[in-house]
Amino acid sequence: MKKVGNRNSISRKLIFSIAFMLTISFTSFAQEADASATSGSADPVKGKELFNANCAACHKLDAKATGPALRGVAGKYDASWLHKWVRNSSDLIKSGDAQAVKVFEENNKVVMSAFPQLSDGDIDNIIAYTSEPKAEAAAPAAGKEAVPGTAASDSGVSNNIILGALALVMIVLVVMLFLVNKVLSKVASANGIVVAPKAATTPIWKAFAKNQFLVLVTSIFLLLASAYFVYGFLMQIGVDKDYAPIQPIHFSHRIHAGENEVNCKYCHSAARVSKNAGIPSLNICMNCHKGIGEVAETTATPEYSKAFYDEQIQKLYTAVGWDSETQSYTGKTQPVKWVRIHNLPDFVYFNHSQHVTVAGIECQTCHGPVQEYEIQKQFAPLTMGWCIDCHRKTDVKMEGNEYYTKIHAELSKKYGVEKLTAAQMGGLECGKCHY
Repeated sequence: MKKVGNRNSISRKLIFSIAFMLTISFTSFAQEADASATSGSADPVKGKELFNANCAACHKLDAKATGPALRGVAGKYDASWLHKWVRNSSDLIKSGDAQAVKVFEENNKVVMSAFPQLSDGDIDNIIAYTSEPKAEAAAPAAGKEAVPGTAASDSGVSNNIILGALALVMIVLVVMLFLVNKVLSKVASANGIVVAPKAATTPIWKAFAKNQFLVLVTSIFLLLASAYFVYGFLMQIGVDKDYAPIQPIHFSHRIHAGENEVNCKYCHSAARVSKNAGIPSLNICMNCHKGIGEVAETTATPEYSKAFYDEQIQKLYTAVGWDSETQSYTGKTQPVKWVRIHNLPDFVYFNHSQHVTVAGIECQTCHGPVQEYEIQKQFAPLTMGWCIDCHRKTDVKMEGNEYYTKIHAELSKKYGVEKLTAAQMGGLECGKCHY
């Protein structure tokens, strides 16, 4: 009986062990199945929307920003832990969670914003989006690879071809005249027509030299014509309309002022209060580009690829000494030698604040549709005649402008008009611009 009891005891232990192992295996399988079902039901498209709305300010998928890169984060941490971390990372750190403390210290102890409003489904959608494999960059089509920084050349007829065609036409005309003259001579000989020999005549240049009146008139005409062309040439010196130099760091006004609607005065703040608009400090750029290390795919154009724009942002980081990995300044900076576009002569006085703040002139009036320019250029000739014409046509804005109230009331009576132009307010006086 003793042996039988031992056998029964051993059998019971074996049965309990097998049952326990089966229970653990089934539980593990159920958890994996549940996780798989959760992952499968998550929507990466909605996750992308949630990511851009809540996470993109501090996180990128494939590069470190304020926070770590998030692609594949589901493979590094447990889903339940991620839910707790997203909802309130501070509470998780304060609880002493080892993993939370480690992540906090690895990212310069920057506190992550809490998102208690996100549901489990929202967080699962974001995780599904971050779990998608990185898309490979599409190879450029053969024969259509654009050179960065250069626009596609428009097909057109070369000036040399046009000049060559004109020269050929002239040669053909000369030959035709020679042949026609030869044919007419043969026809006259065949019909017995005798062509009288040319009488001895005075060369035309001698006849011209003897006619003093004709010499005087021709000389005056040539002098006036020469003066006209010389004056026209000299008046173009220093007029750099459409001048569009290549800058050391490519800056697209189309992207910043156009697509992103950044106000001109955010970067050129001095234009409101100073004579000069000034060159924006690179620190102004870094207000946004600390968190924008690359552009969106939709920003690229046939002339300028995404890789080209991303390279320009890296040039900015190099210039200001910004380490995108540690999210800190290294202290090693490099000066950027910008190329000046608008340059008035030293004897011309122009005050930006007078036009921008007092007169309320829009930047596009003088600088053109900058929101459409990929490369900034000089829109207007900025000549004296151009400025005077503007002063003659532009009415002074009086709405909410107490500066001109009294003088406007007096001068409007003098000229008998309701609105005064800048010229009538003294805008044509020499001392206003030349001092």
